[in-house]
Amino acid sequence: MYRSHTCGELRLTDVKKEVTLAGWVQTVRKFGSITFIDIRDRYGITQLLFSESLNAQLDANPLGREFVLQVKGTVNERSNKNANIATGEIEITVTEFSILNKSVVPPFTIQDDTDGGDDLRMKYRYLDLRRNAVKKNLELRYSVNRSARNYLHENSFMDIETPFLIKSTPEGARDFVVPSRMNPGQFYALPQSPQTFKQLLMVSGYDRYYQIVKCFRDEDLRADRQPEFTQIDCEMSFVEQEDILNMFEGLIKRIFKDVKNIDYTEKVERMTWEDAMWNYGNDKPDIRFDIKLLNLKKPSTVFTNKTDNASLINGVDFKVFDEAETVIAISIPGASEYTRKQTDELTEWVKRPQIGMKGLVFIKVNTDGTYKSSVDKFYSEDKLKAIATAANAKPGDLILILAGTEEKTRKATSDLRMYMADKSGLRKSDEYKLLWVLDFPLFEYAEEDNRWVARHHPFTSPKPDQIDVMINNDPVIKDAANYLAHPYANIKANAYDMVLNGNEIGGGSIRIFQKELQEKMFAALGMDKEEQQHKFGFLLGAFEYGAPPHGGLAFGFDRLCAILGGSESIRDFIAFPKNNSGRDVMLDAPSTIDDKQFDELQIKLDLK
Repeated sequence: MYRSHTCGELRLTDVKKEVTLAGWVQTVRKFGSITFIDIRDRYGITQLLFSESLNAQLDANPLGREFVLQVKGTVNERSNKNANIATGEIEITVTEFSILNKSVVPPFTIQDDTDGGDDLRMKYRYLDLRRNAVKKNLELRYSVNRSARNYLHENSFMDIETPFLIKSTPEGARDFVVPSRMNPGQFYALPQSPQTFKQLLMVSGYDRYYQIVKCFRDEDLRADRQPEFTQIDCEMSFVEQEDILNMFEGLIKRIFKDVKNIDYTEKVERMTWEDAMWNYGNDKPDIRFDIKLLNLKKPSTVFTNKTDNASLINGVDFKVFDEAETVIAISIPGASEYTRKQTDELTEWVKRPQIGMKGLVFIKVNTDGTYKSSVDKFYSEDKLKAIATAANAKPGDLILILAGTEEKTRKATSDLRMYMADKSGLRKSDEYKLLWVLDFPLFEYAEEDNRWVARHHPFTSPKPDQIDVMINNDPVIKDAANYLAHPYANIKANAYDMVLNGNEIGGGSIRIFQKELQEKMFAALGMDKEEQQHKFGFLLGAFEYGAPPHGGLAFGFDRLCAILGGSESIRDFIAFPKNNSGRDVMLDAPSTIDDKQFDELQIKLDLK
């Protein structure tokens, strides 16, 4: 028996027990004729006392960091207790020990405040995983996994595996492809999601399906992306949107309770896509803080039912606003005391290439009731006061205004909102706020091809009252300059995203389940009958055999874990992640293959 107990298990109630422990040496501390050693495993850390009688053996067989050690001894109460660890009231008086394996000096210290940089730790990830900070992340990941599985099992969902070697049907991100040796010149693709398989399972009668499943997308990476990632993938039959929202609100609330011990009892707020874009500048707003956009000039785009405040800025011959497609303001609480240097720094911030604006206008709402602005020579104090009132600005607040093209200005204002919230301490890491965003446009306009593309994916159904609009109208865009007048421009998707603290953590839709409507959707995306059959003939064929109404949702499992763990990067919650170039630096993958493998696959490599 290598061990009778783990290194995190023993307490005062175990005093005088004879025990056997095994683990890794964390530290060695010699004090004259005695030596203290901390031994560590996955469960914790325990102090070992080597008395004078064993010191000669230690001198003959010196221990170093990360040696694998087995000890036998007696549990005793510590004289110098350590309240920072669970086993801090006891120690093991060692009677015998055995070095199970030696270790070379690690390339970095195996502790929370390690001296290893990201690249070094990723190269030796098997050592990085020994650190307590990383272990806690993986424990949280496992807790989320277990909580989700328990909830879904209790609600009659069935875990069904789907294939990883499938047909390539790229509609968004690029596929990873795998050559087939037995079918020369042909390729499998790795699934971007199990979307069509879970719909086929609904056709097969498995009315509540789920997987915690790997998905693959060949796309440019960043902190919240990996080429292989994990989803909590779910589908239900005979449901409407309300059934889906209620079911998966319950799932997230269960995870909050099980993993964070948070009772999220409030109803999750709901917001239309148009309201999200109008009030927050993006479709995944962080609603933990109450800063909304003030639209001073409405562009002629999708905001058909919105009223702007153009009268507040018109009539003063300020060309920056007059010539802009849109003008948007935000009010920052308590920031009117910003100095000229600070407002200049904000101006430089919005001019950065990542933001791309030409400048910034500010209005200070002073605590004495006066107003100070960078455009004083154009706008009277009464005009400034009217803008401040419309922005719900209070004495002491700072109004920031951006102007330019619609898409860039709205995104820049959204980014500025988040930046200022961080500077003002309005985004609290221990606060969680969920939101449903609903009623997305079904289509986006691809100007370069003069055609429609699916905002979500081509299996998303229109809202029930707009199905006839889609069926009865030709999707071809005959007047590209006036594409917004096309009936398809106003069709809303029966789709929904769940947002947590400004991050999309899940998304889904009610699916198309009638063959005629699915063919119409494919046609709208520019697929002729032949292409439809080549790419999706299996699905269209299945719809002829009694497909039920169905819908589902997929949560970004890695991202959810990162948010609950207080991290900006999903890599911190994946055991063996890739770097920002998509490389596994530990395995040195991807790598070349030998000529024999190319010959077997009947592939010739031609690098240009």
